[in-house]
Amino acid sequence: MKVRKYCAGLLPILMATLLLGACGRQAAVPDKVYVGVACYNESDVFIGELLDCLKEQLNELSEEGAETTVTIRDAAGSQRTQNDQVKALIDEGSNVLCVNLVDRADPSEIIDLARENDVPVIFFNREPVAEDMMQWEKLYYVGAKAKQSGVMQGELAAELIHSDRRVDRNRDGKIQYVVLEGEPGHQDSIIRTENAVDTLKNNGIELEKLSYGIANWNRAQAQNRMMQMIGQHSNEIELVLANNDDMALGAIDAYAKLNITESAIPVFFGIDGTDAGLKAVMDAKLAGTVYNDKEGQAAAMAKLAFSLVYGRGLEEMEFENGKYIYLPYYKVTIDNAEEFLNKAGK
Repeated sequence: MKVRKYCAGLLPILMATLLLGACGRQAAVPDKVYVGVACYNESDVFIGELLDCLKEQLNELSEEGAETTVTIRDAAGSQRTQNDQVKALIDEGSNVLCVNLVDRADPSEIIDLARENDVPVIFFNREPVAEDMMQWEKLYYVGAKAKQSGVMQGELAAELIHSDRRVDRNRDGKIQYVVLEGEPGHQDSIIRTENAVDTLKNNGIELEKLSYGIANWNRAQAQNRMMQMIGQHSNEIELVLANNDDMALGAIDAYAKLNITESAIPVFFGIDGTDAGLKAVMDAKLAGTVYNDKEGQAAAMAKLAFSLVYGRGLEEMEFENGKYIYLPYYKVTIDNAEEFLNKAGK
């Protein structure tokens, strides 16, 4: 697996520093890493794949001699449930937490619980606001920058529109488009949409927005919203920008369910590079996606978790502002989709 390279050499470094530290002090060294993971909704396809990568990374470290236990709790979209789950994870002995917030603007109870019990927190995928990250020195974030994904999606769409005149089916010199957005008011939804549209305009594409639908990152909801928009705009839609792959695939499902002829089908773009999304790009159903590096993020989370528990190795990691680790996105088209699918080990 290519993901193994991210943590290569981690265990020997950690163990060596632990032994050196133990020679000069009597403080007990934890004999095990208990990772408590709280996710907003495990049915989210990207989150599910990211968690699989995290478990793999931690299992590999266990196989190399560092004992780990991983417990995952799914809040199913409820912040109150997640707060209770975090308390339970701490009570069960977790000595580091990985938290994928339900509500990125409401982490205070989780932070208070962690601070009271001196359990460091690695937030991931759903970034807390900056003020909350400053509440305690043992708060970290691992993820990617939403702006980059929106810009890249816009660049992919602009490249296709410039290279293939057939995208502008009605030949009116502008592209009629719709947007499928994640949660209302969610930072990533807003940033991805705004930057994709702005990038298209900055690349000389004249746009006409026909409609948008909130689909909460969900394929089935996206299919329903897309069918509604098709009913309103018939074959006028030339471009579908979706905030993630699952919603892009839901839009494709809508056209298939309605048996719309290929000549009236728009081009679709997603974000995340899920396994299903990558396969859809390879099959030329999805024009492109933007790969969210789940392998890199999982490896960074595993390394950070070990460093926080054992108190060594943080100085070797690259942070922004001392708290943030961001992994880059990558553009994916039919020309390189197989490479990214292979990276995921599929």
